[in-house]
Amino acid sequence: MKGSVKPFSPKLMAKIEPLMKKRQATKLGRVSFDSPLLLAPMASICNIPYRLLMEDLGAGGTVSELISCHGINYNNKKTLDMLKIDPAEKNIGIQLFGEDPESMAKATEVALSFGPKFIDINMGCPVRKVVNKGGGSALMKDVKALGPYLETIKKAMGEIPLTIKIRTGWDADQVNADEILNIAYNSGVEFVAIHGRTRSQQYTGQANWEYIESLNEVKKLPLIGNGDLHQPFQVHKRMNETKCDGLMIARGALRNPFIFVESLDEQTANGRSIFDGPDYWEVIERLVHYITHTFSDERVCLVQARKLIVWFAAGFKAAAHYRGLAFKAKTLEDCLKISEDFFLSHQGQTKHINYAETFMTSGHG
Repeated sequence: MKGSVKPFSPKLMAKIEPLMKKRQATKLGRVSFDSPLLLAPMASICNIPYRLLMEDLGAGGTVSELISCHGINYNNKKTLDMLKIDPAEKNIGIQLFGEDPESMAKATEVALSFGPKFIDINMGCPVRKVVNKGGGSALMKDVKALGPYLETIKKAMGEIPLTIKIRTGWDADQVNADEILNIAYNSGVEFVAIHGRTRSQQYTGQANWEYIESLNEVKKLPLIGNGDLHQPFQVHKRMNETKCDGLMIARGALRNPFIFVESLDEQTANGRSIFDGPDYWEVIERLVHYITHTFSDERVCLVQARKLIVWFAAGFKAAAHYRGLAFKAKTLEDCLKISEDFFLSHQGQTKHINYAETFMTSGHG
């Protein structure tokens, strides 16, 4: 897919290339990445088009959206389609969720046939329909069962690395990520990503980076920090201060797709964004290329493109008016015409996001 994509303009590449050169490859256990800044798994977001785009824009690696082991084992077509990986994807892991170790092991064998670099287990999702069945962050509650659970899955994987993504704990009274890290180490897990909130916090309040840093003092395997990394300034500052081996960015990449490279440079991280409206339009054109080459249904393409494009508009003048027009569009063609007019009208204008504004507290890292 990537070979036929339209190149970015010399104007945009002149902004991106110097920042891309600042990336430093990193190795977490046996898994190599092009940068320590990784795209976190996000439900209904981290499909092939978005992952490809984020790699193009500097993400050192990506993880799929969470995928049900039961859907895989039931041969559900929609679920199996979620396992697909584009040949151009370089550093991709597939994330699975489920409460039963045998079902997870069986699903893992199927997932491996799609060629991921690693398999990640979701142990952090706070959503009720996942937790009530014993999956997601519920796995952190029964620590006695966790070792056998992980070891059963590990046996089905051969030499492919197994990783996990967790939270700090179930609630304020059960903050037990330190215990989970020890179990993960003893079970052969390659690295752990941790979101700095408990399950009961969902996505409200502040990520507990003080606790994450305390884990770095006692960790026995690589640790990736995640939570409240919404702007380049925050990411750059955290990179300089943390003892984590990497950082995962989730919601921050939805409003600023350039965050993976802007965060690498002190000047761009601490100043106003260097990317203007036409730069964003080029990114949208590439995203739409990936979407239309991944999905055949026109309605699906419209939904997939629009939900990301309207987030990209955040911080530009008249964004709210534009979003209203975009959501009224009946076809992808109409949506793109409205979007082209909006983003090109911001020639020479960079965005200013209000980071104090609440953003997607219902999910996505």
